[in-house]
Amino acid sequence: RAVAPVRAGGGGEGGPRSLPPVPCPCFSISVPAGIINFCANNYLGLSSHPEVIRAAVEALEKFGAGLSSVRFICGTQSIHKDLEEKIARFHQREDAILYASCFDANAGIFEALLSPEDAVLSDELNHASIIDGIRLCKANKYRYKHMDMQDLEAKLKEAQKHRLRLVATDGAFSMDGDIAPLREICQLAQKYDALVFIDECHATGFLGPNGRGTDELLGVMDKVTIVNSTLGKALGGAAGEGIF
Repeated sequence: RAVAPVRAGGGGEGGPRSLPPVPCPCFSISVPAGIINFCANNYLGLSSHPEVIRAAVEALEKFGAGLSSVRFICGTQSIHKDLEEKIARFHQREDAILYASCFDANAGIFEALLSPEDAVLSDELNHASIIDGIRLCKANKYRYKHMDMQDLEAKLKEAQKHRLRLVATDGAFSMDGDIAPLREICQLAQKYDALVFIDECHATGFLGPNGRGTDELLGVMDKVTIVNSTLGKALGGAAGEGIF
C-alpha cells in the first residue's frame, strides 16, 4: 500500500518517474504531497538559479552545443582554459585541468602520477572512484583504517622503502558525513615525506569560509598537494576537475 502511489506516479514496477525539467530541492510529482529531492547533487540549488541559466544560454549562443566529441579529439577552446584558470584561482592553486567527471579524474590521476616504485595509502572508506583509480595504477597499495592516524602512521613507516608516498583521502566522506582529519594527515605526510591527495566533491562550494573545501576549513590549503573535485554537487553543473 505504501508504494502504490509511487508506482502509480511512474516509479517502482512502472518504471522511473518523470521529474520536472528544472532540478530543484523540492518539487511536486503525481504523488499528492510531492517529494523532497535528497539526491547527492545540486546542494545549493544553483542549477536552477536564473544567473546560472542565463550564463549557460550565452555560452550556447557563443560556443554552440559543444565540440561534437571529447576535447582531446576536437581540440581545446578558450572556454576550457578560462574555466581552468578560474578554478585554479578559486582554489589558490597553480593550475587545473577539466575532466568529464571527477570519477574520470580519479580514474586517471594515480596511474599517471605513480609508478611501481611508489606507494599510495588510501583510507578504507574512500569513494569507489578513488579505489578504482588506485587499482589501475602500478604503485604499491596500502589501506589504512578509516581516519585512524595511528594506522596511517604505521603504514607510512612501512612505505618508507618506496620512492614516493601519496596519501589519498576524501575530504568529506559522502556516506557518513565524516570530515577527514587533514591537519593530522598533513602533519604525518610532512613527517614521513609524503604527498597528500584529497577528493573534494562533497566539500567544494560550501565547506570553509569561502567554500573552497575541507582544506580551507581546516587551514591546510598550503599543505595539500592535489585536489580533485567536481562542478556538480554544490555548484549545480557537471564535469570534474584536477587542481594542482
